[in-house]
This record gives sequence, C-alpha cells and structure tokens, in this order.
Amino acid sequence: MDKVYQKIEEAIADVNDGAVIAIGGFFACGVPRLLLQALIDKKTKNLTLTCGCGPLVGATEELRALVKNGQLKKLIDSYGLARSASKGRQDPFEQAVKAGEIELEVVPMGTLAERYRAAAAGVAAVYLPTGAGSIVEKSVVSSIVANRTPKETRVFNGRTYILEYALKPDFAFVHAHTADREGNLRYSKTARNFNPVMASAAKITIVEAENIVEPGEIDPDCIHTPGIYVKRVVQVPRLKIRVGID
Repeated sequence: MDKVYQKIEEAIADVNDGAVIAIGGFFACGVPRLLLQALIDKKTKNLTLTCGCGPLVGATEELRALVKNGQLKKLIDSYGLARSASKGRQDPFEQAVKAGEIELEVVPMGTLAERYRAAAAGVAAVYLPTGAGSIVEKSVVSSIVANRTPKETRVFNGRTYILEYALKPDFAFVHAHTADREGNLRYSKTARNFNPVMASAAKITIVEAENIVEPGEIDPDCIHTPGIYVKRVVQVPRLKIRVGID
C-alpha cells in the first residue's frame, strides 16, 4: 500500500479541533517542524500536544506561533519551559501558562516513554517507581490546580510504585530520515529518540521524511518503525536549523 501523500496539507486534513497530537523530537533533534508549520497554517484549535523532552523548546518559532494563534489548550512534556527566569519572562508560552490560558502537565521523561509504550501494547496502565517519594507521587503535576488529581500507589517487594495511565494520542507527528512507500521508517542517529514509541502509540501516525524510497530499499535490519504503525508519509526538504534549546 502506497502511503505517500503529495501535499502536507492533505496528510493532516483530518486533524481537527480538540485533537491530541504526539510531537516527536528531543529539543531541536528530530522535531517534525514542517508538520507543525502546516498545523499552524491550518489554524486547528484546542490542541493537546504530548511530547517527550522539549521538542517545542527546540522549535521556538513554531511554539510561539501556536501560542499567538490561540491553538494550544494543553502541553504534556518532561521539559516544557526555558531554563532561566529571564528567558521565561520573554517566552509567550510560559506567560500563557502562568496566566492559566494554557495547561502545562509535567511528566518524567521515562514515564512518558513507558506510557506511550503501554498504549502501543494495549496495556491500560502500569506501575512505575519513577517519582516515588516526590511531588510526582502525590498528584498529576499540572499548572492548573483543579487538575492535580491524586495518584494511586502500591508497594511491591518493599518499594513504592505509582500507577500511570497509558497515553494514546489521536495522532503522532514524527520526522524520519528515510521512509519507503509502505511507511517503513529509518531515523538518523539521535533523531530517533521518542519517534518510534510515539509512532506505535498513536491512532494515526503521520510522517515527514527527508527521503522516500521504494519498498525493499531500506535494509530490514535498519527499519526503526515498521510500516504497520504508519498511515501517511510526506516528503519534506532537510532544514538548516540552529541546534540549541534557548
């Protein structure tokens, strides 16, 4: 099955208001910037974006546009804010969070990865030790007080574990170095990061790929995400970006 779309607008046509979208990337590395830009142009509202570790901190211009357009309802991330107070005062996203206009939910990085993995495996929830004895154990870490719901814990073999629920987004936006027409993907080095686990967790995975090849041209041992998890692929140019998180 050929999963390649000619236009990025067609690939995201059914991403409607209220969608929950996983955004791949680790700070500036492996971020689906052109899919994000298409989402900005589409002006879809009331969005919840679930991340891994700061892809929107790395994609500063895209985040600012989402905030300016009033498209964001909530961001789930392990690293969602600038590192310094001075940067934060200049950051529209941080100011919107402080004003209660956008919700920020902070989740430990490994916990996020495991919640995606659980969703991909069809597991409703998992007990994890990460955050036990900290604020993470007490409640959801949210900027909205009303959403700081208590968490369930259990003790196994003398150690406290926290019940964490699977995270299954409606869509995943991922960036790949190479895709074939059947949706098999290969990522480049550390740009792999959260992309494979997000691609397997989402209901619909949409890929921007720098290169598109015919089926069989990617060595089977080099396929990082099997095509069964991918619904749509669109080819994009390789962008030149400044690698940084501020």
